[in-house]
Amino acid sequence: MGRQHMLARRFFDRLEPVHAVTYFAPEARAALDGLGFKGFWMGYFAARSAPLGVVPPHVVTALFYNFSPERVAKALPAVWDIASPADALRARAESAVAALRRYGVDDGDDVRTAADLAAKAARAASMDGRPLFAANAALDWPDDPLAKLWHAATLLREQRGDGHVAVLSSLGISGRECNVLHAAAGRVPKEMIMRSRDYDEQQWSRYQDRLASRGLLDRDGELTEAGRDLKQRVEDTTDRLALPTLDVLDDREVEALFQALTPITRKVVAGGDIPAATPMGLSRDDLDDSSAHLP
Repeated sequence: MGRQHMLARRFFDRLEPVHAVTYFAPEARAALDGLGFKGFWMGYFAARSAPLGVVPPHVVTALFYNFSPERVAKALPAVWDIASPADALRARAESAVAALRRYGVDDGDDVRTAADLAAKAARAASMDGRPLFAANAALDWPDDPLAKLWHAATLLREQRGDGHVAVLSSLGISGRECNVLHAAAGRVPKEMIMRSRDYDEQQWSRYQDRLASRGLLDRDGELTEAGRDLKQRVEDTTDRLALPTLDVLDDREVEALFQALTPITRKVVAGGDIPAATPMGLSRDDLDDSSAHLP
């Protein structure tokens, strides 16, 4: 029996928190503020888009997918009058490593094993139709084991994210509609996604109506059977597209990666900076289990 797509989902639940410290850790905010960026979102768009270099805001809106053009345009391209993409890249990497060290993640055997195996997967991952991943893949690899692990996690999450956007787009779900669909599926709280992705009630209702016109939501904004089927199709297809990133690793290496990475992720979660509910819809249900459970 081949590897099942849920392996990719469980891998994502372990690698995403390692990357996500760059959004939630105070070290990241302090480093980006230190460059002169004003407010969380200016720093966010600068740091995450920095691998692309200086590009028009339309490009970032297209790649990030679920942010409003107005939100992106508030930050870009003005951020590059304050600091360069190279400055932003350095700040995000150094602050992420500092946060991980504060959680008690050091350069021990687990980190070295996880870094080497995750890097092996990231280096071999497909760039086909994955522009944000490709931009990050063009960056230099750090030598420090913890920085290497964070960089590999970043590459793998952006590779998966590019695939997720492709799935949504192929099914005719716009970037703004996907937030509403995600909330209706119970993956993120509605209030949190409205606040973080800039919806007022009128806008939210408009996208609900669009989804309802396709039979995906009912009049109360809840998923219909067709909506549940489509949402599950999105998640399953995203997992299937992400699963080949592990093909370069044999079963022994996949198991070693899970055994090394899971306790690191537990330390990150225990650090308390990453909230239980995030736009990524992460699960923490099986982080007490370090096995990959390969067939």
